[in-house]
Amino acid sequence: MSQLGVKELLEAGVHFGHQTRRWNPQMKPYIFEARNGIHVINLNQTTTLLQEATDFLSKIVAKGGKVLFVGTKKQAQAATKEAATACGQPYVTERWLGGMMTNLKTIKKSLKRLQEIEKMEEDGTLSDYGKKEQSMLRREASRMHRNLDGIRHLDKYPDAIFIIDLKREHNAVAEARKLNIPIVAMVDTNCDPTLSTHPIPGNDDSIRSIRVILTAIQEKLQLSRSERQASTAESAEKAAATETAEVETPAVVPVTPPPSEAPTAEPEDPEAPVAAPVAAPVEPEAPVEPEAPEAPDAPEAPVAPEAPKDETGAPTA
Repeated sequence: MSQLGVKELLEAGVHFGHQTRRWNPQMKPYIFEARNGIHVINLNQTTTLLQEATDFLSKIVAKGGKVLFVGTKKQAQAATKEAATACGQPYVTERWLGGMMTNLKTIKKSLKRLQEIEKMEEDGTLSDYGKKEQSMLRREASRMHRNLDGIRHLDKYPDAIFIIDLKREHNAVAEARKLNIPIVAMVDTNCDPTLSTHPIPGNDDSIRSIRVILTAIQEKLQLSRSERQASTAESAEKAAATETAEVETPAVVPVTPPPSEAPTAEPEDPEAPVAAPVAAPVEPEAPVEPEAPEAPDAPEAPVAPEAPKDETGAPTA
């Protein structure tokens, strides 16, 4: 993006402030002079602070963060929506609902209700209701579309908020400050720049002035977003290629032979000399022991003579 110069800002009328009687003394460092009862903004300050603000926001988008664009005044609605949509960022252009940031749970419930009504429209179940109920549900959905369409995909607090006209969007400023959300704002001479972490001095009542500032921010954020998408796609391709290579080339696992198998001998070198076979030593035979002679039979005991018997057969004394 080419750096906006003083000439482009002059042509867009960014230097016109409010009447001197309506000024905020905190804007004194950013005022060049008072001419015909109108304060003239110092555009050298504007170009410097615009560059700082766009750098700050682009770093947030480069990291995947969200910047909430807020511009509900008539002059800012169309340009705010176009810039935010082009950058893929959330926006609020109709009305800042109380608690839109500090009571995000309630906003999510409203978005869930909107999805339910849309689903009823799609599947035809809305026709089961009477005409009066159908009309009420459609009006409810239309109102939520108008107020919440820009933040349908905002599931957490934004990382920064860009506001056109701090004075008008005081509710958004109060909630952002309460949650410590950085505020980048286009501030006119009737605003308090100390409420913003990154003020951009400029005419916030002119369509041309608002659009030129928004266009500068839009182009820088689009560049950061494109670079992030390209980097993410490249990382995904590398991860997919690495995963594919791991699948196609399985790791080689060394095979250890089981302990029962003897290791295979290495093949012999045919040119190596063959060793002569060595005869195994013959063990001498053990001497044969002579058999022991058989023991002689014991002599038989002499038989005692029988005692004489009498006629009855009883032995006589």
